[in-house]
Amino acid sequence: MADFGKVVVLLGGRSAEREVSLNSGARVLAALQRAGVDAQAFDPAERKLDELAAFDRAFIALHGRYGEDGTIQGVLELMGIPYTGSGVMASAVGMDKWRTKLLWSSVGLAIPEFVMLDAGSNLQQVEQRLGFPLFVKPACEGSSIGVSMVHKPGELREAYAAAAKHDALVIAERGILGGEYTVAILGDEALPIIRIEPATEFYDYEAKYLRDDTHYRCPCGLPETRELELRVQAMEAFRILGCRGWGRVDFLMDHHGQAFFLEVNTSPGMTDHSLVPMAARAAGISYDDLVLRVLALAALG
Repeated sequence: MADFGKVVVLLGGRSAEREVSLNSGARVLAALQRAGVDAQAFDPAERKLDELAAFDRAFIALHGRYGEDGTIQGVLELMGIPYTGSGVMASAVGMDKWRTKLLWSSVGLAIPEFVMLDAGSNLQQVEQRLGFPLFVKPACEGSSIGVSMVHKPGELREAYAAAAKHDALVIAERGILGGEYTVAILGDEALPIIRIEPATEFYDYEAKYLRDDTHYRCPCGLPETRELELRVQAMEAFRILGCRGWGRVDFLMDHHGQAFFLEVNTSPGMTDHSLVPMAARAAGISYDDLVLRVLALAALG
């Protein structure tokens, strides 16, 4: 095993995804310690960042703001500590669903039609343009926090207000209902695709972390040639944003089999409900080996 030196597992933090991050980080820490790595937990919400100078390498298990948006990545860059996941720019862009959509659409990747909302938006016109159902979401949150599904005229106002509590940038997006899929990225490899089938109306926070009746299909059920094609496209989507190391690219499928790329996750969950460990397991990679492989990809710049 490589000598990683003294490793810090960054977890918790101050985002709305704090509880998920504490869970992810605890599992990552346990895996590293089982492998004999000198690893310690570090919660940036409770300790001073200058204490990070004692470490040689960082595993970022933070999710959401301040941990996945380029903020902690910038701190680690300045301190010269190699870290897992994407760099400052890609982390910031990947956290911003709006700017991710702009970049992807500029190179011809299909995305769901969307409209940016603000307090002055003509919501009736938005409803008419996008049709029903549509989704409303904060641009810079994860774990489906603040996301609503709108079914009929008049519901958009309440959905906008709910999303705006989390972010000034709010997206209304056409509903694509032929299936939800995700592609885990590990180094230069796109892992087997997972199809997500929630028992709830959509793959919300509850379905992701609290329920045991969400079904994950891997193999995903797509023809092999189609799956390989989509894995290549997911890797392209990942690289267009400048991402590196590891991550996850989510896409939706319509009823005609057309894929629409949705978002990228540059610091994916590592809980017992999380998708990257599932995909890794399907590829023959154990949880502990996955953690070590991600840590080995830690870099600067």
